[in-house]
Amino acid sequence: MTDIAGDLLTLRDLLRYAVSRFRAAGIVFEQGTNTALDEAAFLLLWGLNLPIDQLDPFLDARLVRAEREALIALIEKRIATRKPAAYLTGEAWIKTHRFAVDERVIVPRSFIGEMLAGDVSMLEGGPVRRILDLCTGSGCLAILAALAFPDAKVDAVDVSADALAVAKINVENYRLAGRIQLFEGDLFAPLKDRRYDLIVGNPPYVRDAVVAAYPPEHACEPAIAHAGGPDGLDIVRRIMADATRHLEAGGRLLVEVGLGQGKLAADFPDLPFLWLETEDSAGDVFLLRAEDLRMAGAGKPPGRRRK
Repeated sequence: MTDIAGDLLTLRDLLRYAVSRFRAAGIVFEQGTNTALDEAAFLLLWGLNLPIDQLDPFLDARLVRAEREALIALIEKRIATRKPAAYLTGEAWIKTHRFAVDERVIVPRSFIGEMLAGDVSMLEGGPVRRILDLCTGSGCLAILAALAFPDAKVDAVDVSADALAVAKINVENYRLAGRIQLFEGDLFAPLKDRRYDLIVGNPPYVRDAVVAAYPPEHACEPAIAHAGGPDGLDIVRRIMADATRHLEAGGRLLVEVGLGQGKLAADFPDLPFLWLETEDSAGDVFLLRAEDLRMAGAGKPPGRRRK
C-alpha cells in the first residue's frame, strides 16, 4: 500500500496533492472559497494552526509525519463527506473577520459583508444610530454592521432558533452583546413598531428548482437559508413591502438578491435601484432610500402601486 504521508513531505507537496484530489473528486466550492487551490490552502493552514492568509512563507516547510497524516485525513474527509470546509473547521471568514459556524447556519459569504467590512459611506443617509439585520443566520452581518457603525445599536432577526444559537456565540465572541439584540421571528414580525436608519438583509434568494438540484456541499446547508420561492424573490418582495414601516426618514435598505436584478427591475420599474458592486460581485446587491420606497409604493402588486 502506498505510503502517502511518507511521499508528501512539505506543505507545498500537500497543497498540490489536495488540489489534485479535489479536482478529481469534482468537489464544489463557492462557500467561502472559489477554487480548489483556495479551499486546499484554507484547510491545510487551518490544520497546521497557521494564519490562513499567509501561505507563501510556509510552502517549503517540512512537516512532521503526524502533521502530514492529519492533513491527509482532513483532505479525504472533505471528499468523503462533501461538507463545506467551514463545517469541517468550525469557522468562516469575511475579510479579516472570523465567525463560528456549523450546520445550523449557512456558511457566511455575503457581498454585503464585504461592503460592511470596507467603506460604508454610501450607506449613510445621516447619522446611523439603529440598524436591523434581517435573516441574520450566523450574525455575521449584524456584527460587521456594529463594527462599521460603532455608535449604533443593532437588532438581528432570524426565523430559526438554531441559527440564533450560533449568532449568539458570535455576538459574544465579539463582545457585542450590549449593542446587538437577537430576535426570533419572521422578518419584521417580532419588531413591532421599531424604526431604523439602515436595514440590511441577505435573505433566501435561490429559485426552488435550483435548490432541489443542489450539489452535496450546498445541500449540507439549511434549505430554509436558500429557498426563495419559484423565482427566488418571494422573501425579497416581502422585505421591500414592509421596509417602509420600519425605516426612518432618510433611511436606507440594503438587500442581497443574487441574480434577481433583472426580475426586480422589471417588477418595480418606478424604483431607482442603486445596484452596488464589490470586489467579487456586480449587481447582486441593491440600495434603496426610504423615500423612494414610499413614493413608489414598493411591494404592492403591479397596477396598485402609487404613481
